[in-house]
Amino acid sequence: MERFRLKILGERINPGFKSTRALFDNEDLAGIQALAVKQVEAGAFALNVNVGTKAKSDPQFMAEVIRAIQAVVSVPLSFDFHGAEAQEICLKAYDQEKAGGELPIVNSIAETRWELMDLQKIRPFRVILMGTERLEDGVAKPNKSGADIAATAKRCAKRLVGEHGLEMSDIFVDISVSALIADTTGMVRATLDGIRAIGSDPELHGINISGGLSNIGQQLPPKAADGSDLKEQLECAFLTLAVPHGMNTVLGTPWRSYKPLPDDNFVFDTFSKFLDTTGSNALRQVRRFYRA
Repeated sequence: MERFRLKILGERINPGFKSTRALFDNEDLAGIQALAVKQVEAGAFALNVNVGTKAKSDPQFMAEVIRAIQAVVSVPLSFDFHGAEAQEICLKAYDQEKAGGELPIVNSIAETRWELMDLQKIRPFRVILMGTERLEDGVAKPNKSGADIAATAKRCAKRLVGEHGLEMSDIFVDISVSALIADTTGMVRATLDGIRAIGSDPELHGINISGGLSNIGQQLPPKAADGSDLKEQLECAFLTLAVPHGMNTVLGTPWRSYKPLPDDNFVFDTFSKFLDTTGSNALRQVRRFYRA
C-alpha cells in the first residue's frame, strides 16, 4: 500500500529515546551525527533538536551538537525549547548556508509565550505554533475542543503573518495528539475536529498542520489483539482520518511506514469506535486493542 505523502520532521535527536540519551550522556558527537544522517537518508525534510536538561546545564554542548549535525546533513533544524535563552543560542549557532539556505524552525511558539517572537532580531525563522493552549484575559488555558484549537491557530497565524512578516507556509500548527490510555474526555476527537476546521479555512490556506504521533500509543503493549504492531498501527489510524483534512507534517521517526489503513483493519476499526466514546467506555474500548 502506498505511503502517505507527509513531511517528516525527524524526532530522534531527543533524550526521550534511551539510545539518544546515552549519546548525550557520553557527548558522542559522532553518534549524534550518524543519527542525523540516518534520519535524513530515510526521508526527513528537517530534524528536530532537543538536548534536554543539557540546554541549561551545558549550553555550549547544545551549540556543538548543532554545528556537528550541520557538518554532515544539509536540511533545516528545528529547535525544541520553550526558553528564549536556549533558542537564542541555537539560532546563533545555526548556519543557514549549510541548510541549503533554509530558515531554522523555532519549536514552540504559543500565544502564552509570544515573547519568543522577539528572537526575530537574531535571524528570521519559521515556527511551530502550539494550537493546544490559548491566552484568555491574561491567563493560560488549555484548548479542549476542536473549535478552540482552530480559533487559536487562526488568531496566532494571522498575527504571525500580519505583525511578524511570516508566510502561511512558514507556520506549522502543532495540534498535539493525546495518549489514548488517558483520554476519557474525547481529546483525540477534538484534535481531529481541529484539523478539519483548520484545513477547511480559506484564510489559513498554505498553513502546515503537524503533530507528534508517538504519544498516542503511550503505555500500551507493543502488539494488538490481532498480532499487529499496535503503536505504529495507531499512528497510521490517526493519520488515515487526519491527512485527508489537511495534516501534512509529522514529528516522527522517518523510517516508519506511515500509510493509510483500510476500514476493515482491526486497529483502525477499534480506533474509530473509540472516538465515539468517553469516560469509562473509552477505557473499555482501549482494552479491545490488546484483549481478544
